Amino acid sequence: MSRASLDKKPTEVASMFDGIAQHYDLVNDLVSAGQTRSWRRATLRAVDAQPGERVLDLAAGTGTSSEPFAAAGAQVVPCDFSFGMLSVGKARRPDLPFTAGDATRLPFADASFDAVTISFGLRNVVDTVGALREMLRVVRPGGRIVVCEFSQPTWEPFRTVYVEYLMRALPKVAGAVTKDAGSYEYLAESIRAWPDQEGLGRVLLQAGWESVGYRNLTGGIVALHRATRPA
Repeated sequence: MSRASLDKKPTEVASMFDGIAQHYDLVNDLVSAGQTRSWRRATLRAVDAQPGERVLDLAAGTGTSSEPFAAAGAQVVPCDFSFGMLSVGKARRPDLPFTAGDATRLPFADASFDAVTISFGLRNVVDTVGALREMLRVVRPGGRIVVCEFSQPTWEPFRTVYVEYLMRALPKVAGAVTKDAGSYEYLAESIRAWPDQEGLGRVLLQAGWESVGYRNLTGGIVALHRATRPA
């Protein structure tokens, strides 16, 4: 299977995720040693969705990240541009309102959500600032965004070990399950090329969000960024 390039052409990236959709959740648990579950819990707490609030979960994939919001009583809309991911998600979680959509051209009205969240998907979007502005558009004034994304470990010796694992071991481990190491080579490279914590904070400000802050998870392997739309 052909892998996507770091140019992040939408058709290439969507096709890549279509190909790994069936095993995506399993591989995420495997290569993160189960840390994905704690990252989802941290994201849920950061969004702090109240019963009845409308939450847009972008790059929702098969809906694993959306389920906790529904369980908390929020009206969650899982949205993804990979039809393969949506198909697997609908089969596994028929109660969730899966919606096809591109993060740079969201199919939702202005100010139609109380919160928007995107986990491990922003770095795969071709236009990061444009996508963040679209998220700003569909959130009500005073609404919030939470971005859960890979970042830079804060302790240098750990960072060295992490990068070695990321670039060498992760594609091999994932490839053994999916028979598609190339897609995970792209994912590893996209993580390495992604801005660090402060860098992503500046991108959020550039897109028009305010009160931007972040906290590190698992030593900075992942960072949670939170911001609000100006009232």
